[in-house]
Amino acid sequence: MQNDVQINVSSEKKPTFWQQLWQQKIGPLPLPVYLIISTIVLAASIFGKLPADMLGGIAIMMVIGVLLGDIGMRVPVLKDIGGPAILSIFIPSILVFYKLLNPSAVAAIKSFTKEANFLYFYIACLVAGSILGMVRAVLIQGFVRMFIPLVFGTIASCIAGVAVGSLTGLGAYHSFFFVVIPILSGGVGEGILPLSVAYSEILNQSPDKFIGMLVPAAMLGNLFAIMSAGYLRHLGVKKPHLTGNGMLVRSGGMDMSGKNEDHPIDFGLMGAGLFIACGFYLFGMLASHFIPIPAPIIMILSAAIVKSLGIMPRQMEIGAYQLYRFVAQNLTWALLVGVGVLYTPWNEVVASITPAYIATVAATVLAMICSGFFIGRYLNMYPIEAAMVTGCHSGLGGTGDVAILSAGNRMELMPFAQIATRLGGACVVVLAAILMRFVS
Repeated sequence: MQNDVQINVSSEKKPTFWQQLWQQKIGPLPLPVYLIISTIVLAASIFGKLPADMLGGIAIMMVIGVLLGDIGMRVPVLKDIGGPAILSIFIPSILVFYKLLNPSAVAAIKSFTKEANFLYFYIACLVAGSILGMVRAVLIQGFVRMFIPLVFGTIASCIAGVAVGSLTGLGAYHSFFFVVIPILSGGVGEGILPLSVAYSEILNQSPDKFIGMLVPAAMLGNLFAIMSAGYLRHLGVKKPHLTGNGMLVRSGGMDMSGKNEDHPIDFGLMGAGLFIACGFYLFGMLASHFIPIPAPIIMILSAAIVKSLGIMPRQMEIGAYQLYRFVAQNLTWALLVGVGVLYTPWNEVVASITPAYIATVAATVLAMICSGFFIGRYLNMYPIEAAMVTGCHSGLGGTGDVAILSAGNRMELMPFAQIATRLGGACVVVLAAILMRFVS
């Protein structure tokens, strides 16, 4: 009788097949739910019923992004070098190149990501929320101190890239102007395009010729920066004394976000945070009409000034922070799918893969990251966070910042990363144009 009871108890504890199936998850979704939704989205794209708007775009991007992000977090080795970001960018790029992605799906992704400007919505939410969610002293110290490793990192990258390029046969001139500079230029829109126009005017050739020469370096450099951020994340787990877990400056035990996390989720405050994020972005756009400074830089600086002066009500700061947390946690992989489909041509990535080219790109990026890691120690900054921020200077603009920081699980560093990318990239573009005119 006692054995019968034991058998009954053990049989009750063993989950059924369907219970086990529902316990399996793809991202936040139970496996059956994900399969049903992805089947519906796929069928809609095949039969031409996937709308080329926000609804269709976010549906297909989340279906792909959630799956690739989940796989990237599970595969050994790959998960430690930014696997989710790498897969979310390059798998869609491959699918587009081999025409394995339905045209209606591509149209929906393009409409939502590019025409609806999803990228800048994402960045506005992250910048406003992460800045307003910081401790004021940490914010001020971080902005002031980050410029030193950024300057030294830029110089070290130029020296290392030119040296390796010269040794491997690319030549100092080509290595500097067509490999190192595009990596440090701040992305395609803000860096590569202005560079191509400047080079074309100086050398009297079509800008199109230079775009094809400059883009592969920037994309490959972004890949190395993503992998480096993934490794730094892994290093932070092994050696916790090297990381602030998202905090850039050592601040005697102050936590820049804990108070916000203790506050219960308030959907009304999140709505207020959405208003605030849009307000900062539009202020940047408006001010850039009168001031010759890129709108994202004005957006960041204005949010930093508001936080530094303490003029934003505490409840509004919490709302912006909660919105930032929601957007970063749920929409990152979807955004990276759009980056892969629209901004990462696979044929150009493959064409750039030669041993000499790869070595030059790797030397450029690693010099930047190592500079931040070692110099940050002497500036009372956490080495891993300092390295990630300077590493964003070698990324693909705003999209690169998202990919790098998501690989490193340090989205809190977005304001510093944007400054490194935008301001650092603008300075590099101007200096490169001056130097090319001087040597040509």
